[in-house]
Amino acid sequence: MSDVGAELQIRRMGPADSDQVMEIARSLKEAPHWMRAAYQEAIAPVRGPRRIALVAADGETGALAGFLVAGLLPPQAELETIAVVAEGQRRGVGRRLFAAMVAELRREQVTEVILEVRARNQAALEFYRGLGFAETGRRPRYYVDPVEDAVLMGLRLA
Repeated sequence: MSDVGAELQIRRMGPADSDQVMEIARSLKEAPHWMRAAYQEAIAPVRGPRRIALVAADGETGALAGFLVAGLLPPQAELETIAVVAEGQRRGVGRRLFAAMVAELRREQVTEVILEVRARNQAALEFYRGLGFAETGRRPRYYVDPVEDAVLMGLRLA
């Protein structure tokens, strides 16, 4: 994916996207490494909160540039994961995924988005702050391998 441009389409994640989604997650050290079943449940949840699962796909090749999963418990949503291929980072892919999610959340009467992120993940913290998120708290020693705090963040949707 040498050029991320206008041909990028944001759409719902489908079963056929599983392999590429898993590949993207595995390729990124900071991304959560979920099992395939977790992504499949995000597409069609059997139990638990309803989810929005989106992908950013090249309109010509179908190659995925990134994906996002959010759990819905209106009036709140939790951004569970957002991942963009390394060569697509800092090119607007994450922002486009996030904007598409927000449009869907508004239709669902969601007024706040929350998330947690590793305290050392400076790139993610900068990304979320750039979207308007603010730190709301911390969970000490929440993550393992390596052990570190989780930064809790929230964003009110206007």
